[in-house]
Amino acid sequence: MAEEKLSTAESLRATRTYGQVRCHNPSCTSRITPAPGTTQVKCPVCGSEWRIFWIKAGFPRIKGPVWETSQRLANERLASLAEQKEPKKEGK
Repeated sequence: MAEEKLSTAESLRATRTYGQVRCHNPSCTSRITPAPGTTQVKCPVCGSEWRIFWIKAGFPRIKGPVWETSQRLANERLASLAEQKEPKKEGK
């Protein structure tokens, strides 16, 4: 029997994920499945929150970050980096 060859478009069709978005945090990029009709979703991996809009039923898109959450996460990260960089003072 001869193998059936698929075109590129047909092979990519199997990898499509409707109803999901990718986290826009560059260090995360995990898939998030928002509940239908919600306007915000939180990434379970990195904790970033995103505003969602729906193009049509079952087809979400990310509108942008939830600024309060993004600011809090950035401040926490900055504080932890500042603690790591502080040189320990030795008593003389």
